[in-house]
Amino acid sequence: MKPELILKKKCLRIILAGALVPVAMFAQGANDVSKTGTTAATFLEISVGAPAIGMGGAFVSLANDPTALYWNPAGIATITTTDAILSHTDWIADTKFDFAGLALPLGSFGTLGFSLTSLTMADMAVRTVEMPEGTGEYFSASDLAAGLSYARPLTDRFSIGFTAKFIQEAIWHETADAFAIDVGTIFKTDLFGGMVIGASLSNFGTPMTLAGSDTREFLRIDPTKQGSNDQIPADIEMDSWDLPLRFQIGFSTNVIENDVYRWTVAFDAIHPNDNYESVNVGTELAIRDFIYLRGGFQSLFLSDSEGGLSLGIGVTSSLISSSSTVKFDYAYRDYGRLEGVHSFSVAIRF
Repeated sequence: MKPELILKKKCLRIILAGALVPVAMFAQGANDVSKTGTTAATFLEISVGAPAIGMGGAFVSLANDPTALYWNPAGIATITTTDAILSHTDWIADTKFDFAGLALPLGSFGTLGFSLTSLTMADMAVRTVEMPEGTGEYFSASDLAAGLSYARPLTDRFSIGFTAKFIQEAIWHETADAFAIDVGTIFKTDLFGGMVIGASLSNFGTPMTLAGSDTREFLRIDPTKQGSNDQIPADIEMDSWDLPLRFQIGFSTNVIENDVYRWTVAFDAIHPNDNYESVNVGTELAIRDFIYLRGGFQSLFLSDSEGGLSLGIGVTSSLISSSSTVKFDYAYRDYGRLEGVHSFSVAIRF
């Protein structure tokens, strides 16, 4: 048997074995206790890119643009041109969520990727019990993640990718840092018209602990004795919190594909370490690779979730006197009592 065929079979076995993990989790998930609110850096769980959001987050097997740096780093392995994307989301509670990604193909060496994710908010007044209207000071809070990715196809059907990233959360004078890695794979099959299977493990890294000048205080060695030193520096011990580890596996296939239409359906299963298991489903109708209509539902079977319906639209256009193309995408996701969230993306292919 040819070595390439052996490798393909081994890859398929690994992916299919991974697909059984969420099934087992669903079978016992009803008896487990949800760990919601027990991780740090939860901004890493916010979906990236209007195309993916419009499809309900069912994107781990479809990731083929720079948003793959978030969904599945293996997705940039087959990119043959320099691609960049900017994505903005008006997130909950008047916060702003932004993502920038760049995929740089390097021929037979593979593809490099660079990503930057941020969650920001407006400054807020510092209030105390004595001064409930404000002390005149202001504080801010922000989250940041910067990633470096590498991916390459191992065969004409199987690709693998990795991301190493630095993560930081900050509030006023306090910061918490962490390092994490993402791993992803994509496998193209001959089943059901070329079904694609994708899997990713995200945010496997170090725990986060807040530290800064506000955790520092000065103590007196013995308050019962006069003359004892009252300026002994001490640090308040802060708890550490794990990152939101997530395993996601899914598949996608083209139900219809011709010169005019392409209808794609996708299905993802997600197993996080801070919530119950859930399912994302989505679909996209492409008309002459010019107009894209999308719909999906996120967090199916997740108890106490808010909303979940997603809708999106995209348009691709060529730049004047250039071979480059630009793509504009918009997505809306319903969050129930938290109202809707609007996302916008601009992607350029050079």
